[in-house]
Amino acid sequence: MSAQNYLAYDFPLLSAFWSMLWFFLWIMWFVLLFRVVLDIFRDDSLSGGAKAGWLVFCVLLPFLGVFVYVLARGRNMGRRETDRARAQQQAFDSYIRETARGGEDRSSSVDELARLSEIRSRGDITDEEFRRAKELVLSGSGASSTSAAGTPTSSGR
Repeated sequence: MSAQNYLAYDFPLLSAFWSMLWFFLWIMWFVLLFRVVLDIFRDDSLSGGAKAGWLVFCVLLPFLGVFVYVLARGRNMGRRETDRARAQQQAFDSYIRETARGGEDRSSSVDELARLSEIRSRGDITDEEFRRAKELVLSGSGASSTSAAGTPTSSGR
């Protein structure tokens, strides 16, 4: 054999490099294979038969199946993954908002005070009614102290 065939084995560092390269390529291949299989299952635009066909193709002929899948449907793989991540983030944000709010549809004291100030500036309530309503809101019973029309209810009227 020629000296070129033994080059990787004559230098141990080069042999280690080639071994690591092949090992990481092998790992990357499995990552790609699993991403393709997951994309097949997550794609809502594929019918059950199409999913089964792609899966059989990728399992029986993995190198060719993954190559053809990436060529045929790879452009939208990233888009589907991005849409899925965006939907998960929106669901998580919605859950956090609901949890932080305590699960109730109660507006905050700041919103109540802003609404009362707007009602007073329109002239719908007097300054005395505004003061009493503001005290109710600040004491914590503000949500129950306003009527459906948006004006504070007064037991002294």
